[in-house]
Amino acid sequence: MHREIIVDQEIQGILDEIRELYQQNSRIALYKLINNTHPAVMSDVFRHLTETERKDIFLYIQRMKGMKYFLPELDDNIIEELFESQSPRDSAKLLHDMPAEDIVDILDLLPESLSHDIQAYLDHEEREEVKEIFQYPEESAGRIMSTQFVACPENLTIKEVISRFQEIDEDADAPYYIYIINDQNKMVGVLSLRQILLYPQKTILSSVMRRDYIAVSPETDQEEVAGIVSQYNYLAVPVIGSDGELVGVVTVEDVLDIIREEASEDILIMAGAGDDREILHRSVFENVRARFPWLLASWLGGIVVLTVIGAFGSLLEKTVILAGFIPIILGMGGNVGTQTTTIIVRGIATDRINLNEVSRVIFKEIRVGMLLGIVYGIFLGLLAFFMYPGFSSPLRLGVVVGLAIFCAMTIASTIGSILPIVLHKLNIDPAIATGPFVTTSVDMMGVLTYFSIASLLLHI
Repeated sequence: MHREIIVDQEIQGILDEIRELYQQNSRIALYKLINNTHPAVMSDVFRHLTETERKDIFLYIQRMKGMKYFLPELDDNIIEELFESQSPRDSAKLLHDMPAEDIVDILDLLPESLSHDIQAYLDHEEREEVKEIFQYPEESAGRIMSTQFVACPENLTIKEVISRFQEIDEDADAPYYIYIINDQNKMVGVLSLRQILLYPQKTILSSVMRRDYIAVSPETDQEEVAGIVSQYNYLAVPVIGSDGELVGVVTVEDVLDIIREEASEDILIMAGAGDDREILHRSVFENVRARFPWLLASWLGGIVVLTVIGAFGSLLEKTVILAGFIPIILGMGGNVGTQTTTIIVRGIATDRINLNEVSRVIFKEIRVGMLLGIVYGIFLGLLAFFMYPGFSSPLRLGVVVGLAIFCAMTIASTIGSILPIVLHKLNIDPAIATGPFVTTSVDMMGVLTYFSIASLLLHI
């Protein structure tokens, strides 16, 4: 917590200083401040500037050291804004010396025609690497892998490897492991840096390398890659092509980015705010357009609930007291449904749920909902009994609201546990099961159950 406060104060201080120098047109001082600020910090400051300030101040940032660390940290909409205002030639200069996977990430955000124009101005080597990465599916290992890694022939000695490692390009990624290849450039083993330092220098790699390594293909989904890194506690995972050739590595830093992005996306979807991680920086119209479809589900569900209540209008006219318990019953049911769905979605995402034994998981959550329903049903039933002693039958009223909240919470836990699993089986993101869909369906079933029980037991 203390560290976060310090960082926030640091960013605010730099932001205020940049704005002051910008307004004073102190160009030299502004350039010095920007050049002396860490690129990652500068990206945080940059997002808080106005569009006009960003356009002018970016002219200074272009000349600073560390552009390859600055650009990948920017929000998607800001990257689009910057590159659409540049010529393709100037854009290509900005991308020079950046890792190919980062270049692809940026080009992927731009209109296809602009992306092609920028690629035409890249260096031949950069263009070929970008072209190779673009051939892989979106959100796959091939899209996030680094093509800068350390690979050594299996007939080298430890001493030769250390000498080669000392001459490594500083841009090479993931120096956590030495990947060992044969004469056909196919990966045959791996050694960690720690193991390299422990063996005698005359040792041949092929005699000590680990042959039982875990690897992924370029087409492997990035979430699956993140799961492998998390499960085996690896710092990097090699990416092997169909011919067995080592084509890249996915590092733990890449995985952390994936986890952060997927978590942000799931939270937004579960809240019914769309799946755009940069929604805070979108325009009012774009925010409305993103949220409208999700809220439409709630609106339609509300119309159905209204229709159900209208169908029992005569019941409410005779017993107005019943209306007072509707918010409690629907609120408790909705909360249980959201809790259950969140637990199931998280379990699926973290592989904590065995999808071959889903019935056990579902029935467990239903039992939890039933037990909670019994407890709160008793509480609410007793409350109704003592609050309305003048009612024609306070005992029956207590039984009605008690049964209603029990049924609502049981139904909610059932829907909340089944829906995400069904969606996952259909290859649909289970995060969409929460928010509008679960709460709306729980509201509809809760109202219908409540009034049905009241009609049967109160004989109205």
